Amino acid sequence: MSLSATKRVPPLSVAMKEGSTAEHDAAEGSSFVSELLAGRINGDGYADYLRRLRVVYGALEEAVRARRDDPLVSAVYDPALERLAAIDNDLEHWAPGATHHVESPAAQAYRDRVATASWGGALVAHHYTRYLGDLSGGQAIGKILDRTFDLGGAGLAFYEFPVRAKPYKDSYRAKLDGLNLDAGEIDRAVDEVK
Repeated sequence: MSLSATKRVPPLSVAMKEGSTAEHDAAEGSSFVSELLAGRINGDGYADYLRRLRVVYGALEEAVRARRDDPLVSAVYDPALERLAAIDNDLEHWAPGATHHVESPAAQAYRDRVATASWGGALVAHHYTRYLGDLSGGQAIGKILDRTFDLGGAGLAFYEFPVRAKPYKDSYRAKLDGLNLDAGEIDRAVDEVK
């Protein structure tokens, strides 16, 4: 096979972004996200959303910490990104004294999937999806909530990171690309992002 006939493998960060465009668009266009971005979610609805995120981030952060010695996971592991404590702080604002427990089959399915991930690249895919999303579109959501509820920044710890978003995201993508996954592994990671 000639070089011109071989398929060019895109860097992992590009493959993840381009390979999940349809899923990203579908999530962005979902009823809840559309209502959230339009500033039409009430405080109770947002607290329920935070409870679901608490399940998601609790599972992700536990799995990533447990596998932080895996060469793939260690490339992106950064405790500064962890959101669980921020979610708990925000829940105290939005639902003071209320339980953090939520019955959510979707959140439970996510928790189970992350907890049973047998390949570090799968955790990297979830890490990328959640944290780069938070550092991107999540910032817009935080601003909309602040404006809609006239919060003055209160109850929005989830969107506050101790990093400058643009340089951090650029560095993160470079770390992903430095993993040097082969074409099959890249496809596998993109499938997990989806």
